Amino acid sequence: MVALAPGVARSAVSSLQTATPAQVRSVQHSPPSRGAGAATFPSIQTYPHAGPVSQPRRIPGTSGAPGFSTHGPWGVFNYGNGEPAGFGPIGLYAVAPWAEDWSGLRNGKPDHDPFDVLKFIPLNNDGSVWLSFSGETRLRNWWEQRPNLGTQKPNDSGRFGVRNLYGADLHIGPHLRFFGQLINADAGGWGGYGYTANYRTRLDVQQAFVEWRQPVLGTQTGFIFGRQQFLDAPSYILYNRETPNVPLSWNGFRLYSVGHRIRFDAYDFVQTNITPAAMFHDTENYATRLYGVNATLAPGQFHLGLEKVRSFLDMFYIGYKLTGSSAAIATRTATASGATTRNNFGMRWYGSAPSFEFSVGALWQGGTFNYARTNLPRPVSAYAINTIIGYRHTPSPVHPFLGVQADLYSGGDARRTNGTVGTYIAPYSPQTNYLDTTTYISPSNLIALSPVIRLTPRNNLTVQFKAPFLWRDSTNDPIYGPSGRYVFRHAFSGGYVGVVPQISLSIQLNRHLTWTQYAARFFTSDSLTRAGGSSGSYYQNNVVFRF
Repeated sequence: MVALAPGVARSAVSSLQTATPAQVRSVQHSPPSRGAGAATFPSIQTYPHAGPVSQPRRIPGTSGAPGFSTHGPWGVFNYGNGEPAGFGPIGLYAVAPWAEDWSGLRNGKPDHDPFDVLKFIPLNNDGSVWLSFSGETRLRNWWEQRPNLGTQKPNDSGRFGVRNLYGADLHIGPHLRFFGQLINADAGGWGGYGYTANYRTRLDVQQAFVEWRQPVLGTQTGFIFGRQQFLDAPSYILYNRETPNVPLSWNGFRLYSVGHRIRFDAYDFVQTNITPAAMFHDTENYATRLYGVNATLAPGQFHLGLEKVRSFLDMFYIGYKLTGSSAAIATRTATASGATTRNNFGMRWYGSAPSFEFSVGALWQGGTFNYARTNLPRPVSAYAINTIIGYRHTPSPVHPFLGVQADLYSGGDARRTNGTVGTYIAPYSPQTNYLDTTTYISPSNLIALSPVIRLTPRNNLTVQFKAPFLWRDSTNDPIYGPSGRYVFRHAFSGGYVGVVPQISLSIQLNRHLTWTQYAARFFTSDSLTRAGGSSGSYYQNNVVFRF
C-alpha cells in the first residue's frame, strides 16, 4: 500500500485510473524515491486484507512497496492491492509470499534494507537462476471474558500462540520455479481451550509446489502443482485461516491464464491433513475437496455522474465436498452428521472511484446432503449476499473511509428431517475480520449490518471501528458458531442476536515489524440472554515480524 501526501493523492489516483497496463507496469518496476523528505516510518503495510475497501489508504495502481517488490507481470490486474490477479492481496509483503516478484533486484542495488540480500540471490552469471527467501514469526495473545457467547468454559480465558513460516523460492529461468515453506507452531495460556492441530504443529511442510509459466497467445499462462495456498476467491467465502496458527493449505493443481482484460483460473484440491503429531507427517485429506473455475473481467472505465469508476467483475463456480462437523446440519435439538456437496455459483463486482469504493457479491449454493447412517439425500438450496460501500476522502490528513457493510446468509428449518436444506455454509475460514473480530458468529443463517469507519491519521497508524448488528435470517434455524450450531440452556426464540462494537489499531513499527490490536464487546440480545447466552469482552494483541 502506498501513502500519498494529501495534496497529490487525488491527482495520482486520477492519473493511474487512466493508465494503460504498460504504464502501470512501469510504475510498479520503478524504485522508490529516497529523498530528504522521506517519512521516518514506512506507510501502513500490515498483513494486507482482501477487498478494495479494507485498505487503510487508497492504493492507486500498485502496492508501492519499498524496494523492487512487485505483483508480477499481470498488467491491469495488478491494480490496487493486486487481488484481481488471483494470488491474494499484496501490501509491503504478500499473504502468499510466492506472489511477490523480486526479480527487479536483478539490476538494482539491494542497499536500502538489510533483508534485500535474501530476496534476490543470483545463482548464475546473468541472474536467470535465482533464489528468494521469505519469513514470518507471529506472536499472538488474546483474552476472552465469556468465550463463544458463554457456552465455552472456563471464563476469562487467556491464550497465547506463536507460529513460524519460512520459505524459499527457486526460479530457474523465466518459466520454471519451485517453492517450499516450513511451519511450526505452538499455543498455551491459562484457561485455554481448543488447542487442536490448527494451533499446534511440529515442524512440517506448509507449502511445496512446482510452477511452469509460459506465454500463450498473448496471455501469461501457468500451471501450479503441489501443496499451496489458494486465495482466488472472495475473502468472505474463503481466506487464509488467520485466527489459528496454522493457515489453510491445499494439495492439487491450479491452471491460470492472465490476458489483457480477462483472466481464467481452474483448480482441484484436497485439504492438507494436519492432525498427525509427528514431524513431517502431514498428509492429504481426501474426504475434503475444493474445486472450481473463476473468470475475472477488467472492463473499461465508465462515468457515474462526475465520478470515473474502475472496477473488476468476478464470475465463479466453487465446489466443496465435506464430511465431519463442517458438513453436519442442525436438527431440532442437536446436529445430524453426514457428507455434503456444495456448488457455489456467484459473482462479485468491486472497484473504486475518486470518492467512493464498493464491493457487491451474491451467490447461490446448491448440492446435496447425505445422512451418515442411511445415506439418504436431501437437496441444498441456499444463498448469500455480501456488500460494502463507502466514501473515502483521499485529500484529508486523516484519510477517512466511511461506509456501510451488509451481509445476508440464508437459514433453513432445523425442525425438518426431509426436503431442502436451506442453511448456507462457508467452511473454509473466511477472512476473520470481515464479519466479526471475535469469530463467535459464523456466516450461516445470519443477517449483519454494520457501519465501518476507518481513519489513518499518520502514514504508519490506522484505526478502524465497526459495530455489526446481527439477526437470524430464519428463526427456525439456530445460531452458528465456529464449531457448529449453538445449543443454549433454554430455547432461543428471538430473531435479534446482538451487536458487537469493535475497534482495531495497527501500527507499522518499521518495515518488518507490525503491531496490531483488536478489542470487541459482544452484547447479546435480551432474548438470547434469557436463553442462556452471555455478553462478553474480547481482546487480541499481535506482533508480527516479516521479511
